Amino acid sequence: MCTYLTESFPADGSGKGATGWFPLSQVTVYFDHPVHAQAEHSLNIDFADPARGPGARVAVELTVATARALVAAIQSTLDAVPAELLAAAQRG
Repeated sequence: MCTYLTESFPADGSGKGATGWFPLSQVTVYFDHPVHAQAEHSLNIDFADPARGPGARVAVELTVATARALVAAIQSTLDAVPAELLAAAQRG
C-alpha cells in the first residue's frame, strides 16, 4: 500500500552527485516503496536542484529505524552547537 505522504520544502545547501557538487534548492521527503533498499517501505529523501535536471539529485532510502536515528542525531548535534555558532550560521 502506498501512502503518498510527501513533504517538500526549499533548501539552501550543496549536494554531490555523479558529476560533482551542485547547489540544492529543494528537499522532498516521502514514505514509499524503495527502489534499491532492502525493505518493504522506506523513508526516502531527495536533495535536488530541479532547474538543473535529473542529474542534480541525491537520493537516499532509509529504513524506519535508520530514519529515526538520523532525526535524533541531527537534533542532538544541533543542540550541542554553541548558540553563537548557530546564530552566525543562520545569518548566512
